[in-house]
Amino acid sequence: MQELLPGNCRLVPLTVRGDERGSLVAVEANREAPFPIARVYYLYGTGPRVTRGLHAHKELRQLAIPVAGSCTMLLDDGEGRASILLNDPAHGLLLPPMVWHEMSDFSADCVLMVLADAAYDEADYIRDYNDFLAAVR
Repeated sequence: MQELLPGNCRLVPLTVRGDERGSLVAVEANREAPFPIARVYYLYGTGPRVTRGLHAHKELRQLAIPVAGSCTMLLDDGEGRASILLNDPAHGLLLPPMVWHEMSDFSADCVLMVLADAAYDEADYIRDYNDFLAAVR
């Protein structure tokens, strides 16, 4: 049974294809990513004691995939919190809107790729935790 995560976050299994030559994972819009993909970005070279994220989005939907290495994702919907270790490139973490998220404990080889359903928009960010709590309550 899958761990219950705050804010309708969930792990999305990705199909791995491969043979003795290696593995391949394809992620398609409106399939594995349950939304149209408008932007792709990735984090790498992040130190083990660095925390990233520290925000929520008002409308943006994202799928975070640890393509290499690992990191911990803290999820908070204003009512509950959970931490999940992202360390399997065959699973993405679906991040719906209005979930505060923080990434930490990056391994030296971590590459975290994120697929998003919209282009960057600073107005979509909530960067203050107290503002986030006021918005979700």
